[in-house]
Amino acid sequence: QVQLVESGGGLVQAGGSLRLSCAFSGRTMSNYAMGWFRQAPGKEREFVAVISWSGANTYYTDSVKGRFAISRDNAKNTMYLQMNSLKPEDTAVYYCAADPTDYVDYVLVLSYEYDYWGQGTQVTVSS
Repeated sequence: QVQLVESGGGLVQAGGSLRLSCAFSGRTMSNYAMGWFRQAPGKEREFVAVISWSGANTYYTDSVKGRFAISRDNAKNTMYLQMNSLKPEDTAVYYCAADPTDYVDYVLVLSYEYDYWGQGTQVTVSS
């Protein structure tokens, strides 16, 4: 059974940086497309950044382009989200997600396409 555990969230001032990590266990991560999603209070969950199994393909929501970077280390079974120039509107619970791909190198941007989810980590950006 796949398990995902996020870490690295916290409280940061606007303009600051955080690096989120998602530890993957139970299977070999290299077969999975993965992504970061977030949900702010009173809002629907939205995709932030997604990455294909090899790491060759990535895609970002417009509001984080140029500020966030998604990456993965399949040897360490870990995915990352480097978040720079944080804004108060980035405040949310951030979730990592994974879905098996049979080594087809695509990205998934819709939350219902993912089979596995972590419990989330809170990111709060103060103004």
